[in-house]
Amino acid sequence: MPKILIVDDEVGIRELLSEILQDEGYDITLAENASAARAARNAQRPDLVLLDIWMPDSDGISLLKEWSANGQLTMPVVMMSGHGTIDSAVEATRIGALDFLEKPIALQKLLATVRNGLARKPTAAVAAQLTLTAFNRSMPLRDFRQRLLQIRERSRLLLMRVASGSIAELAARTLQAPGSGWLDLSTLTEPVEGEQLQALMGGVVFVPELIRLSRLQRTNLVF
Repeated sequence: MPKILIVDDEVGIRELLSEILQDEGYDITLAENASAARAARNAQRPDLVLLDIWMPDSDGISLLKEWSANGQLTMPVVMMSGHGTIDSAVEATRIGALDFLEKPIALQKLLATVRNGLARKPTAAVAAQLTLTAFNRSMPLRDFRQRLLQIRERSRLLLMRVASGSIAELAARTLQAPGSGWLDLSTLTEPVEGEQLQALMGGVVFVPELIRLSRLQRTNLVF
């Protein structure tokens, strides 16, 4: 029986999620804060963790970082939040979280995410490809996603002017076709070779800050 650790400071949410998942045949452990979650993780060795981002003593992002730094991120972790904070969700997936669930959590979304997480073989943490589809409860973000998909049908180049944050990366991930390539130019210090660009055909070349590209990074690129 798969073991799931639920970490949330709100007792009503803990009990509701526990009841739902117990009915599905899972072995559930509850923790109300980061301290209890540490103890439960070490004692129970859960197969999956549902982790709230906002908690009073230590937030879920900090706990996730701690587990990652200590080599304890050996199980899938799904972050939860009622605020739908984009930057926090993206940061969590970069650290190694599997997915992000917006509260109130839809039943089918919860069950599907849990099934997908448990189906994954234990591996080193790899950043998930979070997209705007994770934020279904925000009308502005739903509209923004729809506009992006419409743009994808008629254009291969998108220039966005946005404030600092992770919305540009989420937009780019949303535009990326399943299974296609991804290249973040900000991580490179050498020119992109023609063969690399050829291999990325149909994928996404992500340029977080166009004006900050060095001359070397701009080599072989035409905007």
